[in-house]
Amino acid sequence: MKRFAQTVNLKDDPEVIRLYEEYHANVWPEVVAGTQKCGVQRIFIYRFGRTLFMFMETVDSFDMERDMPKYMEDPRAREWDELMCTFQEPVPGAPSGSTWVQMREIYTQDFPAAGEN
Repeated sequence: MKRFAQTVNLKDDPEVIRLYEEYHANVWPEVVAGTQKCGVQRIFIYRFGRTLFMFMETVDSFDMERDMPKYMEDPRAREWDELMCTFQEPVPGAPSGSTWVQMREIYTQDFPAAGEN
């Protein structure tokens, strides 16, 4: 399994934040299907203030450049993406024209399961 972390900001508007969370409480089926189709196994999105952090787990063969475009093949997935972009703005320092930006993993620690030594 591969892991990816990304971040983006929501626009500084309580109604935008409310709507973004409302949409994510009821994600469109085509979005879920498209995400699975390209090799993503799990997604977690966390919010602090207006900063979002997304953590994805993918199949081992997943390549972001090659596989994420498969998600956009469905018109409803593209519609979702375009809609979500209206709620977002780049984090400071993000490349021009970007929304979600990749975060670099700097620390990993595996712990033994309870009862193992």
